[in-house]
Amino acid sequence: MAAARLAAIAATALVAATAAVPAGAQTGESALFCLGDLQADAVPQRPGAPPLRFGITPGVQTGQLLLGPADVIPEDPARHEAALDELRPPGDPFVLRLHRFFWSDGEQGIQRFEALAERYTSKGYLVELQLRYHPDESQEGDIRAWTDHVREVVRRFGPNPNVVAIQVTNEVNLTFSPDSSDGAYERARDALVQGVIAASDEAEKNGFAQLEIGFNWAYRMDPVSENAFWTHLRDAGPAFRAAVDWVGLDAYPGTFVLPVHTPGGERDGMVNAMSVLRCFLDYARIPFETPIHVEENGWPTSPPLRSYEYQARTVDTLVRAVHDFRGTYNVTDYRWFNLRDGDSQNPNPQVQYGLVRSDYRPKPAFAVYRRLVRELR
Repeated sequence: MAAARLAAIAATALVAATAAVPAGAQTGESALFCLGDLQADAVPQRPGAPPLRFGITPGVQTGQLLLGPADVIPEDPARHEAALDELRPPGDPFVLRLHRFFWSDGEQGIQRFEALAERYTSKGYLVELQLRYHPDESQEGDIRAWTDHVREVVRRFGPNPNVVAIQVTNEVNLTFSPDSSDGAYERARDALVQGVIAASDEAEKNGFAQLEIGFNWAYRMDPVSENAFWTHLRDAGPAFRAAVDWVGLDAYPGTFVLPVHTPGGERDGMVNAMSVLRCFLDYARIPFETPIHVEENGWPTSPPLRSYEYQARTVDTLVRAVHDFRGTYNVTDYRWFNLRDGDSQNPNPQVQYGLVRSDYRPKPAFAVYRRLVRELR
């Protein structure tokens, strides 16, 4: 993405940050403001939380903010799996988040993800699906057809005991970027609510006890968008709340949300993201006992401005922040975004989130994440 476009996105996020007012939620009918915790050092770390369950997004294609899909260098399956095998901790679960599963891709899309799920689960990985709304023109707004699709996906993937989660829709609170997020599409909030209810009901009817259903939230948009999103979820009713097993957090401190942190300041940003989400969940009457999964957390490179060395330091900062405050905010899972660059020669940082380059040479961050998933278990 061009620097000017990145700056525009960051400015939008800054408006969101500066428009918020004191921590906590106002639970009136038309006002919601969540500032969250601003300094990690001022927040107590609650003891007794279990270790995080770690994982990563393995797909090389990334959603582009305000842009269409980016060209990427194709995956080399053998080298891809070798990198994953080197990351995974021996004897512990490692979850692969399969993303960009679009409704508009129809049966072909289902079959492609069935093959991916089988490829990874046969090697002992756990798999979760990012099931995108992402309709075509004929589907957009047809919630009955969407929930039929959701139920079909649950029936197709649920018998695999290593498929452990489905995230229904993606970043519905982000309303201006259809390639990366579902909020740009008509009736996306209804697709989230009704999709979660349908997925949970179908999993329960078929006895897929391992399959947990959730949705996610992008940290963070302007107050008007957030108020509309969270008020819709608040008013969705008890059936929706009962169907939610977890809520995902997509957070990229120092990337799209100002300020750009001095080294180590991303710790404050990550604490703020977790605390703001908890505030919004409280407003939506989703209890603290419903865990947060950090579904997307990353820091892209684009040398020389975004260096490999800074990314390595940031991996350590972000992961340790989530680990240290997992009991404070009830966070149980962590996924780095993502394994491999789409194209390391493309100066657009949105295709350089990987821990390895597009030719599979590891960046310094690869060794850092590998060490952390062993140390913090």
